[in-house]
Amino acid sequence: MAEVLLFHHALGLTPGVHAFADGLRASGHSIHTPDLFDGRTFQSIDEGLAYINESGFEKMRERGVRIADELPFELVYAGFSFGVLPAQKLAQTRPGAVGALFFHSCLPITGPWSFGPWPPGVPVQVHGMDNDPLFVGEGDIDAAREIVEKVENAELFLYPGDQHYFADSSLPSYDAGATRLLTRRVLGFLDRV
Repeated sequence: MAEVLLFHHALGLTPGVHAFADGLRASGHSIHTPDLFDGRTFQSIDEGLAYINESGFEKMRERGVRIADELPFELVYAGFSFGVLPAQKLAQTRPGAVGALFFHSCLPITGPWSFGPWPPGVPVQVHGMDNDPLFVGEGDIDAAREIVEKVENAELFLYPGDQHYFADSSLPSYDAGATRLLTRRVLGFLDRV
């Protein structure tokens, strides 16, 4: 079974993130869900991003990276939206990564936002909605396509819809059908790593 370090999105460690992690645990996987916001949750992405910026964007990302120091090297790194930042940095820069799962967000592997090239042999899945104004409109989909084009064992899954946090069951943006399919794909991925 896989061991996964799963980072929450800009609304915090919501009941929906807990529920998603619990669903993976029910299949026998070990899922770590650190709380980067010390118990704070937010009602909107803007509120969450304001908190992140107030705390220090880089500082918040690096807090997530440091959490991995207490865990084994052989991890799958996963993140929801903002949580993709520490997850992707760890997947690309910490030795021993066995996989990466990015939900609603993705950074390029070249250019100024990059953490460098993708490490050989590390499979990755990226999941987003095909009309999500953040995932599509802010270029994350292009970053995901770059990874798929350049990295062996990289997959991009697009779901019909325009919601950003569609896999968080505690939010109005939740899409049960898309999340069932996403979860099935994630569990298949975890069984292979």
